[in-house]
Amino acid sequence: MKVDIAIVGGGPAGLSAAYSASKKGAKVVLFEKDPSFGHNVRTSGVSWIKEIEKLGISKEHYNPIKNFSFISPNNEVNITGKEYTACVLDIKKTFQFLAVKAAGEGTILFVRSNVFEVKRKDEGRISGIKVSTPKGVVDVDASLVIDASGFNSFISRKLGYVSLWQRYGVGAEYECYCDKIDPETLQLMVGQKYSEAGYAWVFPLANNRVRIGVGIGRPESAVDPLTKLNKIMDRNLYPLSKLGKIQPIEVHYGMIPNEGLRKSCVYDGLMMIGDTAGQANPLVLEGIRYAIEFGQLAGKIGTDSLQFESTRASLKEYECVCRKTLEKKIQSALKVQSRWLSLSDEDWDKEIDIIKDLSIDEFLDFIKSDFSYYKMMKLALNHPKLVARQLFDLVINKHR
Repeated sequence: MKVDIAIVGGGPAGLSAAYSASKKGAKVVLFEKDPSFGHNVRTSGVSWIKEIEKLGISKEHYNPIKNFSFISPNNEVNITGKEYTACVLDIKKTFQFLAVKAAGEGTILFVRSNVFEVKRKDEGRISGIKVSTPKGVVDVDASLVIDASGFNSFISRKLGYVSLWQRYGVGAEYECYCDKIDPETLQLMVGQKYSEAGYAWVFPLANNRVRIGVGIGRPESAVDPLTKLNKIMDRNLYPLSKLGKIQPIEVHYGMIPNEGLRKSCVYDGLMMIGDTAGQANPLVLEGIRYAIEFGQLAGKIGTDSLQFESTRASLKEYECVCRKTLEKKIQSALKVQSRWLSLSDEDWDKEIDIIKDLSIDEFLDFIKSDFSYYKMMKLALNHPKLVARQLFDLVINKHR
């Protein structure tokens, strides 16, 4: 098979790249290792309505959220919004929607397909891949390979361009039936009884359907998040005690990089996108909207690069846009996260008081990691508590 672009990975990054490249006229093939798109849910699916709708994800694909609750062992802060701002995505429905969009533009899709060889020319340049598929082995010649293989970064590691992530979040969650759920309120729980190095969550997906999970940072803690989650549910810790009968319907497990962008995400004939490139918010471990946004960008720039044989130089615009858009935001969030990981339960009880005094707009900027100099200066002036000043110092020092 001869194509312009071969994409490895059928998550939101790969499917978005396939859609935009095919729409621009490239011949594209995409390989997904699971039996279907969205087959294994590896993310809790929280995103932001304004941003996600700009990327083509409409309201039938998510549950809207306007209220936020932060719970520590001995404190609770509730932020009430007037409008719906956040959302919890129906992951399977969203991924299959993206797959249909790509297919509609002409992308050739394969499922249950595993790449077992990356082909290179004599000078070392990537020339294609070999894939085991339900139709047999497919030998692909491609001008450009896009690595959207996720956390595992299979293609880029096989080529020796990157190594496994050393800092990352690992999460486990149950999607559950619950008797009582506020479908408009997202809840985050912090402190040792919820997570030794991270947080737990209650994310409503619909009436009587909710995702309950635990995220833990590596290498800060070796605790298995599923073990921790089971303990929380067995003990029916608050706020689970308010939900009535809880019955698991699915279990999800996944990992997300937590150390910033790769040093480089483009090489001759290769682009990295999504978790492969480290395009994730480390503060709330959110990556889907970045995967879609930069997947679409990669498809466009990748297609434009074909006339220049997809050299590293012709792909450099993609890397520059990624860094300009994400690098400071991610690094600032990492600084805040590093401080959070050092907090005791008593510290957390005090820390979440900073949130109590924030306006809804300030809170949303904070949780999205929108730590611009102007916004952080305004935050520190409006909220002169010591914790606010500490946060201000962490973030602003990163911008200097």
